[in-house]
Amino acid sequence: MRKGEQAALAVSGAEFAVRVTPRARVASCVLEGGVWRIAVGAPPEDGRANAAVAEVLAHALGVAKGRLVLVRGATSREKRFRLE
Repeated sequence: MRKGEQAALAVSGAEFAVRVTPRARVASCVLEGGVWRIAVGAPPEDGRANAAVAEVLAHALGVAKGRLVLVRGATSREKRFRLE
């Protein structure tokens, strides 16, 4: 996905539902039916996968990764991020 391809969704206060696949062979980011499906190569240890997911989502939205806050699902595959 190109940087900022989904920039129209980058509204302050918006929340994004994310389904994560850690340790994926191929990284991907797809928006399907209002849910982001993000695959990252990082393992789900010490928050590395969460950081990688935030970076991929920020890239797709065209915003700084520091603007995304993990609201729910720190240890789950189902996560919710809010754009500050």
